Amino acid sequence: MDIRRDDLTHPSTLALLSLHLAGMHANSPPGTVFALDLSGLKAPDVTVWTAWEGELACGVGALRQLDAENGEVKSMRTHPDHLRKGVAALLLDTVILAARERKFSRLSLETGRGPAFEPALALYRRRGFVDGGRFSDYEDNGFSQFLHLDLRLPAA
Repeated sequence: MDIRRDDLTHPSTLALLSLHLAGMHANSPPGTVFALDLSGLKAPDVTVWTAWEGELACGVGALRQLDAENGEVKSMRTHPDHLRKGVAALLLDTVILAARERKFSRLSLETGRGPAFEPALALYRRRGFVDGGRFSDYEDNGFSQFLHLDLRLPAA
C-alpha cells in the first residue's frame, strides 16, 4: 500500500470522495454533515493523502489547519472493498505525524453517532483521541461528537 499526498485530480480519488460524501449523507440526519466537498478539500489550509493499491484509491484522509497550534482530521474514508486491511490506520497515522511535524498542540475531529461510525471511533480512540467539547465553528447539534488528541503528550 502506497500513501501519498493527493492533488485531487485522479478519477479514482474523485470516485472515493463521492462515495465518502454519499455515505456521510446516508448515515447522518439532514443538516449534520460537515464533510468537506472537493472545493473544501482544495483549500490552502487542507492537505489530503490517499492510500493506493495499484491505480485504485482505497482510502483518503486529510488534515485541516485551524490555526497555528490546532488541526482537524477531515474526510477519513476507506473504500468498502478495502475495509479491515489497515488503510484507515495508515492514513490516520499519516495525519497525526503531519500534525506533530507542524508542531500542533492538538488534533481534533467531528464525527457522527450510531453504528456506522463505531469502527472509526474505535480507531480514533486506539490512537489516543478522547471525547471532548465542540471546537472551531461547529455547533452541538445532538448528533455530532467531538474527539481530541493532545499532541504535547509523547506518541504512543
